[in-house]
Amino acid sequence: MPPKAKITREMIVDTAFEIVRKEGADKVTARSISEQLSCSTQPVLYYFSTVEDIKKAVYKKADEYHTAYLMNLEMTCENPMLEIGMNYIKFAIEERNLFRFLFQSNEFSGVSMLELLETEELFPMLGMLQNELDISMEAAKEAFTTLFIFSHGYASLYANNTMLYNEQDVIRALDKIFEGAVCTVKRD
Repeated sequence: MPPKAKITREMIVDTAFEIVRKEGADKVTARSISEQLSCSTQPVLYYFSTVEDIKKAVYKKADEYHTAYLMNLEMTCENPMLEIGMNYIKFAIEERNLFRFLFQSNEFSGVSMLELLETEELFPMLGMLQNELDISMEAAKEAFTTLFIFSHGYASLYANNTMLYNEQDVIRALDKIFEGAVCTVKRD
């Protein structure tokens, strides 16, 4: 009889990620992971003390996946920042459970918007905005915040409701908000 396949930490995280993606974060348990991996719960609990530890590792993987999704620019919009906003909304539509896990799970408890803007993942986007508009980093953060909050509102509505999505309407709305934010930060 061949030896059983060795279960790795990465296999556990990948499996939990897929469970979150397909069924939601509340479905991640040592048992659900072990069932998917066709093993006992022992290897899962060997690498992770608690389900919360697993979810932290999955959160990191989901955040990296989300960032790559956002930055996959096909230049369907004239403005890269608008395309990032559109990708954010599309992510919420196509990856509802991951969106909810990332942005509606109280992960940002006690964090200010300013602290969110200081995360390493946002530096490329803020730098792109700063260069594109020839504005200061502080102005870029202000414009980005406005676009983010508006995009997040749309994304949350789509992630939590079966609404009809009209891409052209969303592009028009984001374009107006973005132009208004840029005019405001340049004026100030």
